[in-house]
Amino acid sequence: MKRFSFLLSLLIAVSLNNFAGEDLNLNDLCRGVYSAQRIYGVTPMLDGESYSQLSPDRKQILQYSFKTGEQTGVIFDVNNTKGRLSISSIDGYIMSPTEAHILLKTETKSIYRHSQTAVYYIYNVKNRTLAPLSDGGPQEVPLWSRDGNMVAFVRDNNLFLVKLLFDNAESQITKDGKFNEIINGKPDWVNEEEFSFNRAFDFNADNTMLAWIRYDETKVPLYSFPWFKGFSPVKEEYADYPGAYQYKYPIAGAQNSTVTVQTFDIKSRVIRDMKLPLDPDGYIPRIVFSSDPEKLLVLTQNRHQDRLDIYVANPRSTECRVIVRDQAEKYITEDPYKNFLPHPGGFVLMSERSGYNHLYLYELTGTLKRQLTMGNFVVTNYYGYDEKTGTVYYASNQEGPTRKAIYKSDAKGKVTKLSSQEGTNDAIFSTGCRYFMNTYSNLNTPPVTSLCDNNGKTLKVLIDNKELQQTLSTKNIGERRLFTFKTQDGIELNGFMVLPPNFSENKKYPVVMHQYSGPGSQQVLDSWNVGNMGGALYEQYLAEQGYICVCVDGRGTGGRGRDFEQCTYLKLGQLESHDQVEAAIYLATLPYVDKDHIGIWGWSYGGFNTLMSMSEGRPVFACGVAVAPPTSWRYYDSIYTERFMRTPNENKEGYDVSPIGRASQLSGHLLICHGMADDNVHFRNTAEYSEALVQADKDFRELVYTNRNHSIYGGNTRIHLFRQITSHFNEYLK
Repeated sequence: MKRFSFLLSLLIAVSLNNFAGEDLNLNDLCRGVYSAQRIYGVTPMLDGESYSQLSPDRKQILQYSFKTGEQTGVIFDVNNTKGRLSISSIDGYIMSPTEAHILLKTETKSIYRHSQTAVYYIYNVKNRTLAPLSDGGPQEVPLWSRDGNMVAFVRDNNLFLVKLLFDNAESQITKDGKFNEIINGKPDWVNEEEFSFNRAFDFNADNTMLAWIRYDETKVPLYSFPWFKGFSPVKEEYADYPGAYQYKYPIAGAQNSTVTVQTFDIKSRVIRDMKLPLDPDGYIPRIVFSSDPEKLLVLTQNRHQDRLDIYVANPRSTECRVIVRDQAEKYITEDPYKNFLPHPGGFVLMSERSGYNHLYLYELTGTLKRQLTMGNFVVTNYYGYDEKTGTVYYASNQEGPTRKAIYKSDAKGKVTKLSSQEGTNDAIFSTGCRYFMNTYSNLNTPPVTSLCDNNGKTLKVLIDNKELQQTLSTKNIGERRLFTFKTQDGIELNGFMVLPPNFSENKKYPVVMHQYSGPGSQQVLDSWNVGNMGGALYEQYLAEQGYICVCVDGRGTGGRGRDFEQCTYLKLGQLESHDQVEAAIYLATLPYVDKDHIGIWGWSYGGFNTLMSMSEGRPVFACGVAVAPPTSWRYYDSIYTERFMRTPNENKEGYDVSPIGRASQLSGHLLICHGMADDNVHFRNTAEYSEALVQADKDFRELVYTNRNHSIYGGNTRIHLFRQITSHFNEYLK
């Protein structure tokens, strides 16, 4: 069977690379016609044997077996409810800890990257009845108490509490919340964006206390961007005069929100301030109650972000004491917060203290019990710890920086690989970690989703995307390959390339390089998700038109340990752009590359590094496209920028090296694209950079998208953008 599967995969790969089929259509690509099928909305259930999943039509919540993959029940159906209330579909759901009730999410509206408002309903699973969570307006980030009898949520920057046992009685906990001034229970813009979370409150283990982070952003400077009437959607309120959106956005070196931790005694209704000895300009990236109801874990950082402290706070006495301190020479990444999951009696912490990201097991006292993983590789995901057996479940790139596999390590340190395929694997574990759902792909294989047991045995394949493979086999697809090379400085870098169909080493091809290059990012992976639009399909589209498409991860990117990633500290863009130029110089030595027709492009940090690379001093790029680029780190937010650059007052020299500072050195034909309603990388970056180019007497093209944010989408916007990118390359590389 294994031999047959290997031969089948080989035949598919050969057909993908050599079949003279139809060309890809850019409109189809932008509309997701060739998107891989995936499983969304999976929630492991209490019994450890089942998971729930939202149906594709969003009308049902279905129950499936982790062991067989078979559907075992219907937990919710919009057409099978009792009472006067009814809903037509749901956007998502949150199961209560007891699974007796479900919060159903409807009318979802996005705020920023991680935040949304929605109208929630409480569904009684046994009685099949619906009740509104609140009649006071849309809610944000609702959370069940541990016993499932209460729900807390945020509205208009204040915290509210609903008690199911008292006929869904609603009470308001805080009353000082006000837009652009005070926020209770959810992060402000910069904390949400850079610490990757949207809920900043938690219930304790015995359901008697609620704790939250309070953000005072009164002194944070305002930023404003314009709104116009526009189309798709139309904003009629701005038909006569444009409007503006104002919000608090601290740039590098500016005043941040002042953060504190407060608790609420649910029975006595007393609010207390925790005596947290936080630096006046410090951060609180997470709070979470431990298994002990009297112990709140508070994770803090100093403004330089080179120190992580974990405090144990008593929610009633308000006393706080530090139990763990992790000190770094340069900075601490987001990984410890994004993977922080307490378990009964302790918690597991990620740290790069050894030079590579690994897992460390702590007791609630702060005592380090043992290091759970070790070696010259990076742990990328922490899935869970079984306290009874001492087994930890995680993902790492132990097989090399371009691959990721699922592992377990037992109490004696014996490591077992659980995923069977080489490439990139991601897992969702069942409650208790007896089973997991694995999604595997590689450079030539769309995602395959399977159910496995915790010994790695595949129990059932749920999705194989064979239909997508068959569809793509009829297209004019070129070869994808991974490669490595050494720069002239002796630095080994990883890359991937997509070759034109019917590629010949005896011909000369123009090259389009795409990169992101940001700290800790990784674009070069043995994964279907590389490139643009999945399967490097935009790269395939360009390859059909005669380009070789290349992506190289330079210094500063992830997957290769702390020192490789953090060598760009205090000098963002300098080594990254140097390495992209080195990549172009290497490519120019290949006999099938037209060295005079190499282009480069990128989005966000990739746009920044495109501009840095085109003005590095060595004119190797004939053209480039920068989409939504930061052009000076003085304009970007405090948390992200200072993590890598410190403040402008501390690092003037580092901040001065920027696309704006290098404007007079720009070489090649440039297209710069930006959305005017970009709340992340403000349009200000492009406005100031274009002025610098004008005064440096440099020719360029600029494309502005009305009312579009950092993602630049909506209506025909995405299709239009990629058509302009393609046209720019066609004009200057052919």
